Amino acid sequence: MTNTADTHDVAGTVDALDPRDPGPDLDRLQRLMGLMTGDEKHSPAATSTLDALWVLYDRVLRVSPESFGDRGRDRFLLSKGHGPMAYYAVLAAKGFFPETLLTGFGSYDSPLGHHPDRTLVPGAEIGSGSLGHGLPLAVGSVLGLRAQGLTEPRVWVLIGDAELDEGSNHEALAYAGPAGLEQLHTLVIDNSSATHGWPGGIASRFEAAGWSAETVDGRDHGALYAAFTAPHPGRPRAVVARVEPKSG
Repeated sequence: MTNTADTHDVAGTVDALDPRDPGPDLDRLQRLMGLMTGDEKHSPAATSTLDALWVLYDRVLRVSPESFGDRGRDRFLLSKGHGPMAYYAVLAAKGFFPETLLTGFGSYDSPLGHHPDRTLVPGAEIGSGSLGHGLPLAVGSVLGLRAQGLTEPRVWVLIGDAELDEGSNHEALAYAGPAGLEQLHTLVIDNSSATHGWPGGIASRFEAAGWSAETVDGRDHGALYAAFTAPHPGRPRAVVARVEPKSG
C-alpha cells in the first residue's frame, strides 16, 4: 500500500517552520470554532481533537469535497462524536460546507447537530451516537473495501480514551490485528478521562493484539504527521495522541 508521504502534496503545511507552531491555520480553526455557541457544545471534547484532526485532513487523508463520492477515497469516521465542533471547523476550513453554517450549530434547523449526521453533514462518513461503535464500523468498512477489491483506500477512525471502556472496541481490535487489516488506522485521543486505564498505556493494548502502535504529543503537528504516515506492513495502525487532562 502506498505511503501517503510519497503521494500527498505537503506544500504550505502547518508545521513548515516549527512543528509545534501551526500559526495562522490553527488561529483560523479556533476562530471557526468560536462561531459555534450553546450550552451543549462539549468544548473539552472538541478542543482535544483539533490538532490531530487538522493534521489528518490537511496532510494525510486522500479526500476532498470534490472526491468525496469516489470509491477510492480515504474514509474518516468520527466515533468521538459528542464534541464535533473541531470536526465541523476542519470540514468548513477544507470547503466541505460554507463557514456560515457554523453559526447555527445545534439549532433546530441546522444540519450541524451535537452529533454528526452523515445524511446532513457534507463530508461525514457515519452518524455517531453511543460511544463504542466507531472502531467496529471501521473494521467493517475495511472488510467491505477488501470485498470490492479496493486495497488502496485507508480507513481512519477517531476514538476517545474513555471510549475504550466499551467492550465492542476490544472485540474489534482483537479481530483486526490477527486479520492483518493494514488499511485500518485508529487515532485515540487520550485526555486521561478513561475509568479503568491499561497497564503499560493504551498503545500496549493495541500492540498485544498485533497492531502497530505509537504514542505521541497530541499538540505536536510534526510528531502527529510522522506517526500517521509511519509504515506498518501487514498490521493495522494505532496512534495515541496525548493531550492535557480533561478538567473536572
